[in-house]
Amino acid sequence: MTDTPETHEPNPIGRRTVLLATGATAAALAVGAAASSTPTAATPVAATAVCTLTKEMTEGPYYLDGQYVRSDISEDKTGIPLKLTLTVVDDDTCAPLNNALVEIWHCDALGEYSGFVGNNGHEEPDNGTFLRGGVLTNAGGVAAITTVYPGWYRGRCVHIHIKVHTDVTLTPDGSFTGGEELHTGQLFFSETITTRVAALAEYKVNTVPRTTLAQDSIYDEGGAASGLLTLTPLGGTTSAGYAGTLTLGVEQG
Repeated sequence: MTDTPETHEPNPIGRRTVLLATGATAAALAVGAAASSTPTAATPVAATAVCTLTKEMTEGPYYLDGQYVRSDISEDKTGIPLKLTLTVVDDDTCAPLNNALVEIWHCDALGEYSGFVGNNGHEEPDNGTFLRGGVLTNAGGVAAITTVYPGWYRGRCVHIHIKVHTDVTLTPDGSFTGGEELHTGQLFFSETITTRVAALAEYKVNTVPRTTLAQDSIYDEGGAASGLLTLTPLGGTTSAGYAGTLTLGVEQG
């Protein structure tokens, strides 16, 4: 897997996406905006929000249709816990999107994708479903997904792929069909934290050279605007895992 299609340049921008500043930064900016002007009743919500436009990222070569709608995609894969909280909003109004399907997929600690095991030089059982799936957002636009911290494969930094769909139909087998795809992107990880994770026993078995965030051909150093997660420890050690958060806006219609 030295030269996969995923190492090429990202696809041209097809839709606009927006990431909202969160936490203390957003609060500080909001206070500053309020001090400088008072929005009128006719002012759109988006006009007072702190928004940064960002391009979509390439889908890559390892997407599989028809994955399960489920909140835990880890199955029995080894690796430290990763609990994602992804908030989806409309980029024009900054209003949360309810019932949007947030779908993710990524490689395991060995750098292997389900459905494509062996491409990173390791042999293991392949059921075509591990570390794949998604959930519907709640009324607050939040999708909570439990997985494991990804490993890496040749030519790419540690990352997670993501799609956002609306108006999907849930199927009796636990999957989904139809709907409209609003966004295709990738989520990225702090290099400092990834270095700590890579030193753990369950990740050291992956002997493929690791590409750093700065060396990656897809990540453009745009921080949260380019999908960089905010990571918070779940415990006192690296092995306890991390919580990852990001607010992602998409353009509807």
